[in-house]
Amino acid sequence: MKTKRISDMEAYILNRGSATMEELRDAFDVSMNTVRRDVAELLKSGNIQKVYGGVRSATQTAVQAAYPKPGGAKRAICFEAAKLVKDGDIVFIDSGTTTVQIIEAIKDRNVTVITNNIQVMTKALDYENIRIIMLPGEVHRKTLSVTGEDSAEYLSHMNTTIAFMAATGASMTGVANSSPLEYSIKKAAVAHAERAVLLVSGSKFGTASLLIYAGLDKFQTVVTDSRIPPAYRQRLKELHIDLRIVDAEAE
Repeated sequence: MKTKRISDMEAYILNRGSATMEELRDAFDVSMNTVRRDVAELLKSGNIQKVYGGVRSATQTAVQAAYPKPGGAKRAICFEAAKLVKDGDIVFIDSGTTTVQIIEAIKDRNVTVITNNIQVMTKALDYENIRIIMLPGEVHRKTLSVTGEDSAEYLSHMNTTIAFMAATGASMTGVANSSPLEYSIKKAAVAHAERAVLLVSGSKFGTASLLIYAGLDKFQTVVTDSRIPPAYRQRLKELHIDLRIVDAEAE
């Protein structure tokens, strides 16, 4: 498991040219200490260099390495969430590494997918039964997403059945994201969906992040793993939110 994660982490860095330590932590759903240990191993290969706040490709040129697929609990979260989708639904899929596998989970359904996630769009191209609507805006290479006020404005006019949302942190105050570029899109997605579904690993509950885009009470369903703290299980129950929990060690 560790060897594969380190290999995927190297591919992730080379594909983008650089990455912050926080970005690696969120992308691979591990602790900062684990990121530091993995990066120390990667530095020995000579392909990766340490820079202030993160790492970069030693050649400073992004290569076409495979983007690491979210596995384990992230995959289980996606497949549990996909049980909510039925034929005819109009589904928004947020940016982020957790949401990518939603497409694999709904590939047999006749749905419309609205997204700013380039990886989601690429995967959906394989399935003619999935209609794809890509939000307009500027491509943000680090997150492989389309961002901007134009994206949010366009989305605000769309009628979506379900919005599958990601986050870098969730607190009692609300659900947050670290990217100002994606803030308005996430806010619009939650506001204009019949059902907002939060997909987040249990370890992110109690984690602070830069921008709160929605209160916990704005979500009808939360799909997470068994690491969610008891206090948050209780709070979601008090809010009458449909809480679905998968095994944190799922494969």
